[in-house]
Order: sequence, then structure tokens, then C-alpha cells
Amino acid sequence: MSDKKLIGFIGVGVMGGPMARRLLEAGHALLVFDRSEAATSALASLGATVAASIKEVVDSASVVFTSLPSPAILTEVALGNGGIAEGTAVKVLVDLSTVGSQTQKAVAAGLLAHDIQTVDAPVSGGAAGAAKGTLTIMVAGQAGAVAQVTPLLERLGKIFPVGAEAGQAQLLKLLNNMLSSTAFAITSEAYVAGIRGGLDPEIMMSVFNAGSGKNGATMDKFPKFVLPATYDFGFPIASVCKDIGLAVDECQALGLPMWVGTTVRTLWNMAAMADGKKRDMTELVKYVEHWSSEDRLPD
Repeated sequence: MSDKKLIGFIGVGVMGGPMARRLLEAGHALLVFDRSEAATSALASLGATVAASIKEVVDSASVVFTSLPSPAILTEVALGNGGIAEGTAVKVLVDLSTVGSQTQKAVAAGLLAHDIQTVDAPVSGGAAGAAKGTLTIMVAGQAGAVAQVTPLLERLGKIFPVGAEAGQAQLLKLLNNMLSSTAFAITSEAYVAGIRGGLDPEIMMSVFNAGSGKNGATMDKFPKFVLPATYDFGFPIASVCKDIGLAVDECQALGLPMWVGTTVRTLWNMAAMADGKKRDMTELVKYVEHWSSEDRLPD
């Protein structure tokens, strides 16, 4: 495979997997690495080459994508032993993770010392959006690096340029996720109150969406995943907790008291502590139902 056409992809799990698949389907040659053999084998069956290590990826591809679950893991993958910074081929890192601005800035500075540019490109839209190529992608980075990877990012969703400094896209992504998780939390409480009061759930959502209570939860997550009781939006409660925790920290660092944000963070963390870390975020409504009754925890 030609190095000019080869793309590296590190982290091909819930979000990274479908994004990598989108690039494969567009005809790009992919070299992938993940600790999960199941994740890489699924892509290998579609034509991707599986690397034995991160070092193999960054010694082979000039553009490398990462989609990783936490700030600590991104830092280790980027700057640790055998990491991206030691690559002999990589020139641009496109980070699709949600890790916060401080981690992204530190990673970008560390990589720049090795002449590797960072494109800060967190995504919003869940696993379904990743599979369909309808993600919202916030992008920050130097113009040349951003221009180089824009055709690849356009395969994944709609791009929103944020700025030239790595970390700016992270801040915007966290603010977006905080709004989304807050909307779902308060909609869950309104929904349970309505059910307790004998209201029809379909009529409730119709009225909310025709009135001033309309939000992303009432328009999308409740009609598609809560009312049909599928609870399979594709984003776990643990990830919501991580994102809103990072968002509150970022906002407090900017001087905001975050009265609402800290309360919503507590609600999501309570669901995670109750046994919900791996549950889909749409199952939060089950915890609200439980907390308002003497019923057992959600099935």
C-alpha cells in the first residue's frame, strides 16, 4: 500500500469502528490498531490491515486518526513509550476523542516538538451518526493540517471550523455535550412526572415538540429510543459522566459557578454508581423512575 494513500486509525471501538468503516467504504487503505481483537477483526473483514502496535501505525501512515475513551489514554498513546510522538512517518494526528482542552493542548505541544501537527476534531452524534456519516465535527488546528485532512473528515460528517488552536474544538464539544445531557436529564424528569400524572407519552412528546419545551431529547432520543423501549442510542452513561465532568471542570476554570451543570453531573453520576456505567444513556429515565418510587433498580 502506498504511504500517501494509507491512513492510520488507533481506537476502533464504539465510535472509532464505524468512522473507520466509513473511510474504508470510501476506498481508503486503513492500518488499524486497537487492544480489542474483536474490534480490529471486524474491520479486517472489510479490507483494513491490522497493526501489531501503535508504533507500526505511526511508522507507516502520515495521517493518523485517534478515537480514544479518556484523557489519560490519549496522553499515553500520543506521548508514551512507543507512542505517536515516536513515529517516523506520521505528520498529522487527527484526534476525534473527547478529552478536554487542557489534555489536547498538552498533547499538541508534545507532538509539535516532534514536528507532528494536531487537528483537534471531537465529534457529536453518537454511534448512529458515526455509521451514517452524519456526525457534527468541530475542528481546530493549523490551516495546512486542517486542509490536508478535510476531505477525510467530510466522509464522517459536517465540519465546523472553530479556530487555529488545539483545544478550542474540545471546549465547544464539551459545552454541546453538557447541553445535550442536561436536556435529557430534565426531559426524563418531566416524562416520569407526566406518566405518574396519567399523561399519554406520545401526546406529551408531541406537545413538547410543538411548544417551548422542545429540545434534542424530546425530538430525537425519547421518540426513537425511550418510547419504543429499545434504549439503544449507542452512548453509555459512563461516557456521559466523563464528558459532563470535563465540561463542568472547564467552565469552572473559566470562572463560572456552574450551579445547574454540577447538579446535572451529580444526577448522571448517581445513575452510574447505581450500576449504570455500561447502560445506554437513554436508560437514565429508568433511574429517574426508580428514584421516584420504591421499585427495584432497572432491569
